[in-house]
Amino acid sequence: MDALSDFLRQNNTRPWQPGTVDCCMVLADWAVWLGHPDPGAHLRGAYDSDEGFRAIIAAAGSVSALVAQCVPPSGKRIQHPQRGAIGVIGSPSNIHRQFGAVHDGSGWLVRMHGGFDRMTAKTLAAWRI
Repeated sequence: MDALSDFLRQNNTRPWQPGTVDCCMVLADWAVWLGHPDPGAHLRGAYDSDEGFRAIIAAAGSVSALVAQCVPPSGKRIQHPQRGAIGVIGSPSNIHRQFGAVHDGSGWLVRMHGGFDRMTAKTLAAWRI
């Protein structure tokens, strides 16, 4: 197994909890797994409901803007995501239909209530970390 496969398997065992295990905090968890300092530390526990998460997204302006604030300093914005990249996918105009995602080399995986699921949607932003 490689690092991403190990990470996905381990993360899938964790129960969904907004502010701890959700589609955006999982991006910070992936960065930590790779050895980066926690880029989402300031958000951990800052919300504990979907409504609280939506309020943070609204304050940031979009999921892309929120995730951009949490990319490790060595992260690089990219146009063509590859395995291990993080990104934001979904609706360009509806912030409640934007999702943090991890690229597995074939497409985007989004952390849902029951674990990671493949989602096909427009890539709004992507980073190599």
